Amino acid sequence: MRVVIQRVDEANVKADEIITGRIGNGLMILLGIEENDTKDDADYLVKKIASLRIFDDNQGVMNLSIRDIRGEILLVSQFTLYANTKKGNRPSYIRAARPDKAIPLYEYMIKSLSEELGIEVKTGIFGAEMKVNLINNGPVTIIIDTKEILNTNAEN
Repeated sequence: MRVVIQRVDEANVKADEIITGRIGNGLMILLGIEENDTKDDADYLVKKIASLRIFDDNQGVMNLSIRDIRGEILLVSQFTLYANTKKGNRPSYIRAARPDKAIPLYEYMIKSLSEELGIEVKTGIFGAEMKVNLINNGPVTIIIDTKEILNTNAEN
């Protein structure tokens, strides 16, 4: 799994001009799911996202987590995070999981994050054409790829 995490003052996502998810202070997360991803990848990301210290404390140091600030999360599926642009000018998405594999993992991620943080995770609509609006605070943008982390841990 691959995520792009953005610290935001606010964010929303629309599908067919209807807002399906809106948050204030918190994290806007784009989630890409690969064919060989499992619940282990999601579990790793849930723990990491819940504990990632990217919010400022009273001294202006990034020392607080989403849990510490009681922030909100907007999670949007984003298969294009697995775009391969090595050949030609049209990206290939062959590594992105098909809906029958991706939807259950996307739903598992929503449920797990909600349970971990004790909040309702807001979402877009899987597979829909969406418009995402956000005000990135910082800007702070973090990219995490579980294959880079979990494969490194297996080698150590």
